[in-house]
Order: sequence, then C-alpha cells, then structure tokens
Amino acid sequence: MARLSLPFRLLLSILLAGVAGPAAAGEVACVFEAGMIVAPAEVAGIPGDYVLDTGSPQTLLHETKAQHEGIDTTELTGGVSLAGVAIAPVTVGVADLDARTWNLPTPVAGVIGADALKGYVVDVSYAPCRVRLSAPGKAPRFAGRTLDLAWDEGRPTAAAAVADDAHEVRGAFVVATGADVGVRLADDLAQTPGAAKPNELYPEGAWLARLPVLRFGGATGRDVAAGLMKPQGEVVGVIGGPVLAHFRLRFDFPAGKLVVAQAP
Repeated sequence: MARLSLPFRLLLSILLAGVAGPAAAGEVACVFEAGMIVAPAEVAGIPGDYVLDTGSPQTLLHETKAQHEGIDTTELTGGVSLAGVAIAPVTVGVADLDARTWNLPTPVAGVIGADALKGYVVDVSYAPCRVRLSAPGKAPRFAGRTLDLAWDEGRPTAAAAVADDAHEVRGAFVVATGADVGVRLADDLAQTPGAAKPNELYPEGAWLARLPVLRFGGATGRDVAAGLMKPQGEVVGVIGGPVLAHFRLRFDFPAGKLVVAQAP
C-alpha cells in the first residue's frame, strides 16, 4: 500500500482532532413537580422524562414504558444519557412506578438512580430547576457547607437530626431528590401517638404528620411534613425534595462530599 502523502496525513490528523469525544460536563433544565425532580434523558436507548432520584440505588424503567418499547424482561443493561453526558451502561430494572409517580402531571419513563450518577459531580438547583453533571475535576466552583457523603445499600447518606419537645435523634439520612415527602423516619425510631390510621403515614398512604424540628446542612426547619418508613439499612430516615428545595446541592460522589448552599 502506498504511503499517504504529507498533506493528506496532515489533513487526516486535523479531521481526527476535530472529532468530539464524550462530553465531560453538561447541564439541562428540569421540572420540580410534586416534590420530585423530573428531567429529559435517555435510558437504554429510550428517551423520555425521568425522575432524577439520588435516593434510588438502581436506575429503573417504568413497566408501562418498557412494554410499549417491546421489552418483556425485568432487567436489562443499558447506557444513560443525561444533560448531554453519556454515562456508562448500568443494570436497569423494570418496575411498576405508578405508586410513586401517580401525582405527576405527565407520565414518566423511569427513574435515574445513584448507580448511574455515582461517577459524577451532580449539581442540583430547584429554582430555576437545573441539573448539571460534571466529570471529576471538571465541575465549576460551588460554595457552601460541606458534609461527608456516605453510602447505605447503594444510597447516598448525610448527617442530620430530628427532634420533638422531648427527644432528638441524630444519624445518617438518605438524601433523595426523588422522594416526594420532606422527611420519612424509620418506624423503629419514631412514633405517631394519636394517629387514627398510622398505616396511612407510609409511602403508599395518604397522610402526613408534622415533625417539630429538622436540622440539616446548617439550617433548621420547623413543623416539617413527615411520614414513616419501614427500617432499611442503617439509616434514620430519608430527606426528600420538599426539604431539599430550600437548598442548592452538589453531590460530589467521587470525593464523598455533599455541598449544601442556602437557595436564594
């Protein structure tokens, strides 16, 4: 085979240099609805609106959406694209999400969980709603109070405290951008005396109680809407969207840090 002439080789090098590689960072507008963040994305080649849930250990496709796309399995492997960033394939579950998304104004295609996000720095702003993904070392400056970010059963956790007139409980809480209630507490640590239908305080119920005090990220919230949950892992509970919306958040998953700034 004849050698390439110098001008052609030079042109070839220029063309190759101009081919863009995977995006190291990107930002997308989202919607904060019913206590959850919803953003346009693509999972396993299926575009749609997805709940962004840092508190979900696994990325999920809505069973209805999967069936519409001809998927008849309960699990598959697929890549995730969010904010123009192509994320490496993860194991995607297929599940009925009606119980957790029924109060959203439009159907969602699924949930993007912590398994897809954990290799990135994820910035979340609620007003206006924006989500930014950055590869490690590519994130812009972000000032705020820094908390240690740990993991429990595939979910990121940070320290917080809850209290009533007589007791205070401190510990690790799952920080969940896709949880639609401000706080849920494990029912082996919390009681709701006087509740006529205590079962309605759980995720599939219709009632909420009032939590006198929540301390998180250097701020104190009072009279916070709260529910119960069955104990899972070693966490005290879950902090969800209605509380997180009072902040701007940076989930620096690679560094194990959560940076919390008061929202304007």
